Parts: sequence; structure tokens; C-alpha cells
Amino acid sequence: MIRRVLPHGMGRGLLTRRPGTRRGGFSLGKVEDHKRVLWFWVVPNLRLCVLQDPKPWPTLAGQWVGLGKGYSQASTGLSVGGICQQFSLPENIQLSLFSASFLRNINEYLAVVDAPPLDLRFNPSGYLLLASEKDAAAMESDVKVQRQEGAKVSLMSPDQLRNKFPWINTEGVALASYGMEDEGWFDPWCLLQGLRRKVQSLGVLFCQGEVTRFVSSSQRMLTTDDKAVVLKRIHEVHVKMDRSLEYQPVECAIVINAAGAWSAQIAALAGIGEGPPGTLQGTKLPVEPRKRYVYVWHCPQGPGLETPLVADTSGAYFRREGLGSNYLGGRSPTEQEEPDPANLEVDHDFFQDKVWPHLALRVPAFETLKVQSAWAGYYDYNTFDQNGVVGPHPLVVNMYFATGFSGHGLQQAPGVGRAVAEMVLKGRFQTIDLSPFLFTRFYLGEKIQENNII
Repeated sequence: MIRRVLPHGMGRGLLTRRPGTRRGGFSLGKVEDHKRVLWFWVVPNLRLCVLQDPKPWPTLAGQWVGLGKGYSQASTGLSVGGICQQFSLPENIQLSLFSASFLRNINEYLAVVDAPPLDLRFNPSGYLLLASEKDAAAMESDVKVQRQEGAKVSLMSPDQLRNKFPWINTEGVALASYGMEDEGWFDPWCLLQGLRRKVQSLGVLFCQGEVTRFVSSSQRMLTTDDKAVVLKRIHEVHVKMDRSLEYQPVECAIVINAAGAWSAQIAALAGIGEGPPGTLQGTKLPVEPRKRYVYVWHCPQGPGLETPLVADTSGAYFRREGLGSNYLGGRSPTEQEEPDPANLEVDHDFFQDKVWPHLALRVPAFETLKVQSAWAGYYDYNTFDQNGVVGPHPLVVNMYFATGFSGHGLQQAPGVGRAVAEMVLKGRFQTIDLSPFLFTRFYLGEKIQENNII
């Protein structure tokens, strides 16, 4: 049974030799034991932000490398930069609570000698989620969980909603939840550059290139119920550097797949999912790029400066952008409306037909809005259950995942980075137990349901 042989997806080194193991078996061992440690990032979008508990930053002998294809299509820089704790899963709530604390103390954690302090331009206006009659009971249940986890969230009736936000039309709204603390939005590009600056000061080397191949060794083992499994360990990565026809071989002890929307391609290069269907070996990483549009509009008569990020019953959302009566927002398409992710071109008709009618109904002042600009970015969309994939692969023993967050990866990145660091350094999650997010759930068919994904 996978549960017995692969608890949490790994032991200290995934599968160590155990009494009764009839063939071979190897352990990754402690990271500190390797003479040369190369921590290898595969990060087009630098989704894995904090690889270590920042207080204090643990040290490892060896070399750390961040590898990516640049930031032009990076999900981080194209994000709307929101953070909230209004999730239904305790793990998601805890991750965002940690991120709020991290952002609040950003210049303690990411300070670099002789470098200016970071200004994330955090706007603490909160999130306002609206629920229809059919979703009100679920919202009430979610808020109970949020409060149990320490989030400051209030429930509001339609009358209370109108009193606090007189610009809102409450037609079709039965209940609302409002984040009173540690919610809002910030400058994602500033966070990205601050993290990059910090890790470079700690000795991380960044390279631009494309991963073309993994070189690995393999060993056949028998599980306790006499089923054969093949364990792989990556030793070398071939990287095609920019403006070069040759590849550069990079030896490595650990591979962290934080490639966001492209992480399934990286996993496939490592042989993940190549086995027979229905087996652990044949289980693919179910993450793919999904294109999302963000529109910016101007509306002089729109909601005021204390406007929260509003998530409507229709799925449309908006928030203020700056001080000049500008707003940004959008809406995730249905499965039937999903656009082609081959490029980042914007469909302006989608706003006119699928977004604006809902905005104008909820905020009558938006009847006269004028769209100023728009852009598109990628979700690293987990088609299985829209939640993150965190931790080791059960068979490719030195590949770890930090991907698949389906739109809430930026706000959870500090906590996820800490969790991956704990798993690599200690062999287990220590601060927040993210075992439900392990890769093995795809093979076991164990979906984890998150009700609040915008």
C-alpha cells in the first residue's frame, strides 16, 4: 500500500532501506551530508519565494542556483497582488496568515546591507466576498474555520453591507464576509525584486536558460506487499543557455520544481507520469497554464478610497488601483470559456460581455466606466483540485514541488517556501502541516476541496 510504504510521500530520504526490504533501497540522506550541494530552481516565475525560515536564515554548505527563462511571462509580476485569509481549508488560511506576518516585517526578513528598504505599498483595505442565498451557509461555515485559525473576518447582512458601503447594490446578496485585518494588496514586483536581492546577497546564482534534460540513476525496489517500484534520483540537469546552441551540464543534489504554469513540462522531463495509467509511476503532475485577463478602468464616480477587493457572486472581482479613480479587475472564465493559453493576448470582448455587466449590476457607478488598459497572465492551474502541490515526488526522490496554486500562489509563497525548506532540511513539515498538498493525492484520488478560489 502506498500509504504504508510512502507515508507523507517520503521518509527522511523518501524511501530508506528498511528491515524486510528485499532489494536495494537508497536514501537521499541529510542535505548537509553532501560534499557539494547545488540547490537548483526551475523557476520561470520565481514562485518559490522564501526557501528558508527567515528568522534566522539557515545556512547550507554548497552552491544554490536559480534557473529561469526571465520574467516577461512570470505569473508573479502579472498578478494583482492580493492577499486574504478567507479560504475554507485550514492549510490555505495558515499559509496566508504567515504571509501577512512576513509582509508586515518584510524589511526585517529581506534587509540587505547598504540597500534601501522595500516599500511594498501594502493597501490594507481587505477583501469583501459576496454570497448568494445558495452559498450563504457555506460562507458561514468557512468563516467559522477562518476564525478558528486566527483570521479576523466578520459576517455582514445586506443591510450592514449597504450601511458600510453605500455604493454597492445588494440585489442577489444574502451574506458577505469582510476581512478586517491582514488583507488587501501589495506590489508583487517589489516583493519579487526584494526576494531576489536578498537571496543574491546570500550567495544564490541566477541564470537564464531552458532545461532540456535530466540525467538520473534508478533502482528497483519491492514494497512490503511485493510490488515493484523504480526509484530515480536526478544527478545532472542539462541547461540550454540563452544565445547559445550548446547545453550546460549542472550537477545537483536537489531539484525544486517551482516552474508554475510550466511545471508539468519539467516534471515530464524527469520521467514523471511515464508509467502505465492507474499506477503511481503513470501519475502525471496535473498542472497546466490557464490564461487570465486583468482589466484597468477609470470611473470618477466609483467607490472611494476605503474600497476593499470585492469578489461578486458572479465570480467577477475588482479593487481600486491608486488614488486617481482607477480600478482593476476581471473574472475567471468557465471551462467552456477558457481561452487559448498559447499567448498572452487580451480578449477585450470578454470584459464587455462577461465582466462589465456583473460589475455594473453590483456597482451602478460602473455603468459609465472607461477601460484604460489590460493585460493577461498565467495561473499554474491544478486541474485535479485547484490547490497547491508541495513537497517531494514519491519516486523521483530528489525532486520537490512548489506549484499548482491556481491563482493564490503569490500570497502563499513565503509559507510554501518555508514548508519546502523544512521538508528538504528536516524531512518533514514542521510549522504548517501541508501533507494534504503532497503529490501522492493524485494517485490516491484524494481531492482537497477549497471553496474560495477567485
